[in-house]
Parts: sequence; C-alpha cells; structure tokens
Amino acid sequence: MILHSKILGTGTPLLILHGYFGMGDNWKSLGNKFAENYQVHLIDQRNHGRSFHTYDFDYELLVEDLFKYIQHYNLEKVVILGHSMGGKTAMLFAVTFPDYVDKLIIADISPRYYKPHHQQILAALNVINFEIQNTRNKVAETLKIYIKDPGILQFLLKNVYRKTKEQLAYRFNLESLTENNNEVGAALPSFTEFNGETLFLKGEKSDYITKNEEGLIAAHFPNSKIVTVKNAGHWLHAENPTQFYSEVVTFLNKK
Repeated sequence: MILHSKILGTGTPLLILHGYFGMGDNWKSLGNKFAENYQVHLIDQRNHGRSFHTYDFDYELLVEDLFKYIQHYNLEKVVILGHSMGGKTAMLFAVTFPDYVDKLIIADISPRYYKPHHQQILAALNVINFEIQNTRNKVAETLKIYIKDPGILQFLLKNVYRKTKEQLAYRFNLESLTENNNEVGAALPSFTEFNGETLFLKGEKSDYITKNEEGLIAAHFPNSKIVTVKNAGHWLHAENPTQFYSEVVTFLNKK
C-alpha cells in the first residue's frame, strides 16, 4: 500500500508531512509556492486524508510507509518538511535512512516525549454520530460545544466529507487514532543522529520547542539551527506563511 499524495512542480523532491488530524491538502497554498522550484509531494500519512486506514499506528510504521513511498517513486536525495506529528516522522526517517535525506525541516516539534494531550479533541470527535449529525452544519454545531477554538474547529471540519450521497464520514481513521493516541508523543530513540543540514522552525507563541529542548536537538541533529517564526503558535505555517516560506527557501537555497 502506497501513501496517497498530490505531486506538484518539478525539481528536487520536497516531501511535506502534515500533523495529527491533518492531510496533505492543508499545505496546498504553500505547496504551490514551493512547486515553483521543487517537485512537491503533499503526502497523506497512514490513517489520514486519502491514504489507507489500518488499526496499527506508530512512528516506525509511518517511517516504513515513507520509505516505501520514496522507493515507489524512485526518489533519491529528498528534502523532508514535517510539521508536528509529521516532524516526528521526518526526524525518525532521517536518523533511520540518512542517505536518502538531503535536508530536513522540522516545524514546531522537538525530539522529546510529549504527554498525550489530544483527549478532548478525540472525545469530541467520538461524540459525532453521522446517522444523527448528517449535515456539515450539524457536525459543526455539535463539535462547537466541546471545541471552543474556531481555528481548531475549522481544521477538524476539513476532514468531514461525503462518503456516499446520504452519509458523511471523517477522512482520518478515528478509531485507530483514539486507540493509539499515546504513540503520537513518542520520543526519538536515544543515541540516534542525523548529521545533515536541519532547520527547526518554532512558533513564537508555541511551547512545543523551548530553551530546554535546545541541547536535545543539538545531540540528535548536530548540524541544525532553530529559528523563531514571529506572531505564530503551533500552526506556524498557517499563521505566518510569509516568514515560514521565506525561512524555508533561504535554508534550501543555502549552499
């Protein structure tokens, strides 16, 4: 089974990996800009978007999926850009298959362990019964009771689609994500290292990368730097796409 993707442009392959509950389509605007100079792969990871659903879900499997994808498309030296969960996948891939990676860009996540913290979102999503909440408005009204942040609400609603003429469904595999939620915060294994050029981008208003993580990042990624994206939280690519794009392009163009 090969991951679903949308491929834009030509040139050096730039593989973009979305975060938890996301999909490649979330990166369409930035993807189109990057595609002016790169072959951009907007990838849906396992149990997300239009990719296959399985019960099993952990970073070793996500890395295996990405390796199969790279082999399927005969890609060699790739650039990987991963946000949040996608950043964890990208980090583990880079330390596992360093010869395949030219440069690495990690958006607002560090190699450390993160406590499970999506329980409220998962609980809200599991309240939905598509037999009863059978229109997008009804789904939105129900989720709004539990999820107060309008940005997160809209982000989740992008995953609601019409499975048949009569029935809505989620694009992600909610059962697997609920069962395997603890896997999402897993740390990068100790004593793993990627020596290639790596850029960590952190949101100024986010606490996913703090001063405390700088030593850990340097230990795993000795050839890395950390740059702050101003006026942005965890969804830094959506909240400040101008600086995000500029930082990525500057990093990629550096010889």
